[in-house]
Amino acid sequence: MVALLALALPATAQSQADLAADAAISQDFADDGNVSYFSQSWLVDTMERRTATSIADVPRVYYDYYIVPEGQNRLEARLSLYRRFGGDRDVIKPLLWLLNRNDLEALSPGDTLVVPTHFGLDFRAYSPFPRYYPGARDLDQIVILDKQIQAWGAYAHGELERWGIINTGNESGRTPSGRFNVNWKQDYRVSTLSPGYGSTAPDAELWEMYWVMNLHEQRGIHMHQYALPTSGPASHGCIRLLEPDAKWLYEWTDTWDVENQREHISSAGGRITDQGTMVLIIGDDISEPPQPFLHRPQYPVIRMVNLPPDPYDVPPGTDQQRAFDRLAGR
Repeated sequence: MVALLALALPATAQSQADLAADAAISQDFADDGNVSYFSQSWLVDTMERRTATSIADVPRVYYDYYIVPEGQNRLEARLSLYRRFGGDRDVIKPLLWLLNRNDLEALSPGDTLVVPTHFGLDFRAYSPFPRYYPGARDLDQIVILDKQIQAWGAYAHGELERWGIINTGNESGRTPSGRFNVNWKQDYRVSTLSPGYGSTAPDAELWEMYWVMNLHEQRGIHMHQYALPTSGPASHGCIRLLEPDAKWLYEWTDTWDVENQREHISSAGGRITDQGTMVLIIGDDISEPPQPFLHRPQYPVIRMVNLPPDPYDVPPGTDQQRAFDRLAGR
């Protein structure tokens, strides 16, 4: 990171810091209902699998269709699927779940799944993000969030480090597009808008957040751990991540530097002297489940994320980025 600017925000923002930080995520807690979610514990081993240090050593993967045979009930359909691809349910089910955005529990005869040519590889082999991002090779770190594919990718000096799936904002609270930076982080936070906030009662209802990374100070837009529905965009503006991804990003990203900072989660009254890890939020908003594959007649093709040639081509998302851009002459 390069120190570019001393940016002061109005001191009045400080008293609103907690409220802004909790607003969007608190709506998610309040509105949570009977929704089908990804089982995070099922997916950990698949998401964490690494078989190579460099992406150059990760094998290429292609895809095909698998049609569930007729005459089977749902249990038989799943067992037949596992046998067809080697029999190891703990390897097959999580990967198909992630690729198809389908938990397979409702699999029925005649259903079509996308299946890879190889299972059990380094998880980056199945990424919708390009393996290399030439436009970011001079950046130590950059995170890309794609709203159309509902996925994220992280690059170090232009090489893909990790990727995963996300939920962004639904129609009632879209996640803003643009170029942002990681501002502040908290590994654990209790929403100040929780029904039981401030109560000492043992049964007080508290809305707990883990691995919180703020991107938009005024609007309270964060990346954070949360249950991910299989249905696509579902939050009120924040970016939901699976537990392993949220923890990894929390440890991997850098935050801003603020002089004379009065409060951990606010820059009010202080000066931002250095920005945190760059985060691009790109892609069209969708209202239906994401479609990670193009379904051609002969075989499926993974939809690759279209990265901007230069990260700075993405418009700044807040006044912070605009101010730093002006000082840098962009």
